[in-house]
Amino acid sequence: MKILAFAGARARAGFAELETAVEPTETPREIVGRVAPQLGLAEMRAAIDCEYWEWDKPVGTATELAIIPPVSGG
Repeated sequence: MKILAFAGARARAGFAELETAVEPTETPREIVGRVAPQLGLAEMRAAIDCEYWEWDKPVGTATELAIIPPVSGG
């Protein structure tokens, strides 16, 4: 699975993109906990294959996980 980290999530995770093997039963929370345990997900959103996703919902056969920090703007 390709894991993408955007903006502030990129800085905290220490990567912009990486590849890792995942099981269909794993959740985004478990995957991020394994590859970037320092990240902290309280304010972050997960997206699986370009759709917002719950942190504790299994990823199934998805190919991409994006970690999206809070967005501000005007």
